[in-house]
Amino acid sequence: MAQLSDDCFAFGGALLSVDEAARKMAEQIPPVAEVETVPLGEALGRIVAAAVVAPIPLPHFDNSAVDGYAVRHADIGPDGETRLAVVDRVLAGGRAKRPLGAGEAARIFTGAPMPVGADTVYMQEDCRAEGEGVVVPAGLKPGANRRLKGEDLAAGSVALPAGRRLQPQDLALAAAIGLTGLAVRRRLRVAVFSTGDEIVEPGRPLPASGLYDANRYLLLGLLNKLGVEAHDLGILADDPATLAPAIEAAAAAHDLVLTSGGVSTGEADHVKQAVERNGRLVFWRLAIKPGRPVAMGVVGGTAFVGLPGNPVAVFVTFVHVVRPLILRLAGGAPEPLRALPVRATFSYRKKKGRREYVRVGIRRAVDGVMEAVKHAQEGAGVISSLTETDGLAELPEDSTTVEPNSTVGFLSYRSLIA
Repeated sequence: MAQLSDDCFAFGGALLSVDEAARKMAEQIPPVAEVETVPLGEALGRIVAAAVVAPIPLPHFDNSAVDGYAVRHADIGPDGETRLAVVDRVLAGGRAKRPLGAGEAARIFTGAPMPVGADTVYMQEDCRAEGEGVVVPAGLKPGANRRLKGEDLAAGSVALPAGRRLQPQDLALAAAIGLTGLAVRRRLRVAVFSTGDEIVEPGRPLPASGLYDANRYLLLGLLNKLGVEAHDLGILADDPATLAPAIEAAAAAHDLVLTSGGVSTGEADHVKQAVERNGRLVFWRLAIKPGRPVAMGVVGGTAFVGLPGNPVAVFVTFVHVVRPLILRLAGGAPEPLRALPVRATFSYRKKKGRREYVRVGIRRAVDGVMEAVKHAQEGAGVISSLTETDGLAELPEDSTTVEPNSTVGFLSYRSLIA
């Protein structure tokens, strides 16, 4: 299991910024060390363990990028049209019969190797066939429509860097250079609890003061999107005698223990105390809304994160705190979130020194500009505010107001959970 340093930071005092929290986590948490080789078909979402070096150039021969005619550019006149004799026909997977001589052309198809002597390809729609010859226009640049050997990747160059979380296009590149498998870090093992005497498993009778457990299913879904091995450990009551041993047992078998609820300052919020009984906290409170109470620490050498109890706060703190932590633990390189500028249609006031996230829908205005429309309800427990919007407007720490027609940064849900 990945282990945290015992040299952790004290909690309390001023609220910690999201960026500072990420920095502290990066300093404290080494990635998992185990490596395994998996077939390409099973590598999607896995973390590359070491730089993948191209064993061959890509492409490994000069070839045509289009269907058309391969020519020697020196034969083409500066003005008007040039007639060339068609002396060969080269198919993809085939080869030219001989080099091109002066005044000659070869009919060629996409992906076919360039004949020796040819350096340029005319697209077939720009040419006119005449008997055994072809007429081509002037004006095409030397080397047009030709793909050079190694122009995509040179042999010996890095095709995939260490720490890359593999996407479909990465697998395509690995296949294109002849690889059948990749060395990746083993999957991260994450334990997930919900806490609270009021939390009830869906499908069971709901007491008058009970709430069905939404957070655990939210977290399990988010974890599955990240490709980790998520283990559902159910619901824990607000009982110190139960919480501490359950968290300790989960820590012994996982790389990360993730809980929701029980980390604020209420008398019945015992998660923080349970962690301190068996480990230490790195930080407790973040300068983020929704989601200020976030407990992050170490239990028996294993990372622990306790998220707030409200579902929207769980979502926001997961994507901004837990997601980068998981990528770090899994051996992944940083994946910074890039907010896209959109125009606000709403007014908003916030405290300086705190990063806030506002749930917004996106629409295209009559002038073509993308606009952010704030959801009518702001409560951190309003789950429909996540299902009825497209993403989050990110309001930085140094801002205090948003006015209509001002620019805000937009983070789509798709980018946050990819």
